[in-house]
Amino acid sequence: MGFMLHTSGEHQCIAFNDLVRGEDGVQANQFLVKHGNHSALIDPGGSLLYTPLVLALGRHVRPHQIDLVLCSHQDPDIIGSVDKWLLYTQATVVCSKLWGRFVPHLVPHYMENAGRERYLLVEDEGARIELGSTEIIALPAHFLHSVGNLSFFDPVSRILFSGDICSGLVSSGTPYGFVEDFESYRPCMEGFHRRYMAGNRAVRLWVDMVRELDPQMIVPQHGMPFQGETQRAMLEWLYGLPCGVDLMGPANYRAKVLRPPVPANF
Repeated sequence: MGFMLHTSGEHQCIAFNDLVRGEDGVQANQFLVKHGNHSALIDPGGSLLYTPLVLALGRHVRPHQIDLVLCSHQDPDIIGSVDKWLLYTQATVVCSKLWGRFVPHLVPHYMENAGRERYLLVEDEGARIELGSTEIIALPAHFLHSVGNLSFFDPVSRILFSGDICSGLVSSGTPYGFVEDFESYRPCMEGFHRRYMAGNRAVRLWVDMVRELDPQMIVPQHGMPFQGETQRAMLEWLYGLPCGVDLMGPANYRAKVLRPPVPANF
């Protein structure tokens, strides 16, 4: 069941937030932008989510109507299922040019019609990507947290799909809806952003760009979407956040290992 972020005329934006089963993986959102008979998937996820997502999409779109698979970055929870989207649709995979030679490592060598002609590689400054009679705008979001990171803006709905930026780490099964009180929501964002964003300089450049863009809502890949005053409060907090290399010092780079590694407990 999808969450309708926007609908007007022939244009729809739908979020799928509840496809990760229990503790199988980190909660993640997938997005469909549909314009008439043309569609784009944003950050469709890995193999864990491929079958549940296809079933959920069946209410809204047929596989042959998917024109674009838009990838904010290269992580497995973003694009781990790329081989299946290449096999079962005619979609073009859109990603940063930095990942154009890495994403194909997820695709079996024997697959036909999965070569470079199926990829659209975005330059560092971003790109306008045609979707029927409209477009999706790929915006630079580099080092937040990937070195070749993109955000995607839909000019019809004025939704900014921000990828990992603005994400909150919430439990699977948490009801999806707009953040109403930023201060109470902030704890599920803070640790993630301090560790996964490269540094405050990059954050400020991105926030300045977003403020100029003035989106109607910001919708991240993990957690809940933002709009209105809560969105403004979140951007203000993000603008002043020390993170990444800002927090690094000699104590973080010691050759001597002090403790044994901790067994996996997902």
